[in-house]
Amino acid sequence: MEVRIRLQKSSKGANRCTSYRIVAIGRPITRDGKHLEILGHYDPSKKPALVNINREKIEGWVKKGAQMSETVRSLLKKKA
Repeated sequence: MEVRIRLQKSSKGANRCTSYRIVAIGRPITRDGKHLEILGHYDPSKKPALVNINREKIEGWVKKGAQMSETVRSLLKKKA
C-alpha cells in the first residue's frame, strides 16, 4: 500500500473555523478516510498560523517510503 503524508480537514465547534491534521494515510483511501497516524496539526485561522509537527514520526514514515504532499513539505520548510 502506498502511503501519503498530507492534510486532513477537521472542523472546530460552532464557529466552524477549519483546522487541519497532518496525517499518514493509505493511498487508495477517500478524502475523509481513516488515517494511519496523526503526525501534527495546522491551524491557518490563528495569527500567526499555528503549526505543530512531530518531525520524528514524519521522518519515520518517509524512511518507510511515504510520500509528502507539497503543502506538508512547505509547512516543514517554514517550521525549520
